[in-house]
Amino acid sequence: MSAVTELVEQTRQFVIDHVIPVEREVVVDGRVTDDEMRLDLQKKAKAAGVFGPLSDPRYGGLGLDTRGQAQVLEAAGASLLGPLAVNAWAPDDGNIHLLAHVANAEQQERYLAPLASGEVRSAIALTEPAPGAGSDPRMLQTTAQETDTGWVINGAKHFTTGANGAAFIICVAMTTDGPTMFLVDQDNPGLQVGRRMRTLDHTSAPGGHCEVNFADCEVSDAAVLGQVGRGLELAQVRLAPSRLTFCMNWLGLAVRAQQLTIDHITGRHSFGVPIAEHGLAQGLIADSEIDIAAARSLVRATAETIDIHGPTSPQARHETSIAKTFVSEAVWRVLDRAVQLHGALGVTEDHLVARFLVEARAFRIYEGPSEVLRWSIARRVLRGPR
Repeated sequence: MSAVTELVEQTRQFVIDHVIPVEREVVVDGRVTDDEMRLDLQKKAKAAGVFGPLSDPRYGGLGLDTRGQAQVLEAAGASLLGPLAVNAWAPDDGNIHLLAHVANAEQQERYLAPLASGEVRSAIALTEPAPGAGSDPRMLQTTAQETDTGWVINGAKHFTTGANGAAFIICVAMTTDGPTMFLVDQDNPGLQVGRRMRTLDHTSAPGGHCEVNFADCEVSDAAVLGQVGRGLELAQVRLAPSRLTFCMNWLGLAVRAQQLTIDHITGRHSFGVPIAEHGLAQGLIADSEIDIAAARSLVRATAETIDIHGPTSPQARHETSIAKTFVSEAVWRVLDRAVQLHGALGVTEDHLVARFLVEARAFRIYEGPSEVLRWSIARRVLRGPR
């Protein structure tokens, strides 16, 4: 048994023993997903030896390449709270990767080390209310004005995931040289975390999706992440891995939903036989199995591309766009069939698949809506042979 295969089994067992019982408390009993829960689950993940699939061993992580992550995170994704428990949930997953590749030594010590070890959470503030940046980051309205002592940031953001309780926020703002990323500490008086927006997905992570305002927010030159004017270019470092991490995590939930459905229809009878013996039910199960197999193959092939060519390579950008589009829609189909095959019980959260479906809906929008990704895929294809 390889080390990764063994780690997959450890992760699967950890999710069964420690995460799924808490998931039921959240979904069925209404327990709030907060940092106390996160820290407790991550403590247990560390004890089980499954913490940090995305982190370097010097921060207590597992030091896996993307191909290893694909297998381990599918196992962790079997629960809505599994990726959070192993410190591989958005936006920290992408921010860990970004800081590891872009931050200088001092920034890595101050921001990456506690984030990768699970001591703190983070957020990234890019999306803005209209007419600001959304799917098109070039519409950035937030500004950063250079001063004698550093920078002053002004602007409004929303859908800033994890902002409530984040130790720091990576703010993308426009400077005279172009978009730039800034590290802004939680206690900065110019940073105001506002309303937690009421969204379909509210179970899987603390911090919510928040409105954030930067009002005469003063930061020093040391707060610049990467180079001034290269913010959007450098943000590409986190984009491909983050998109694929989403795919890994949600694929794991689809696999679990499929198994829950199989268990249900083999034990539930209708018209004198188990539901599993009805041809129409078998057709839905087969379609879900096909979607899962295709999604898994696509995720693992794309993971190999990232490992070989790098996360900012044209190959990685193209293949992660394809993977994210297909997997997000395949997962939705699997979860929708799971609800259908559970019948009336499928729309109650007692059987979990209803909450799975609702939580997964945003997957087709976050990190690039399917329509935008299709547009970018087509543009690259139409430019000619690669």
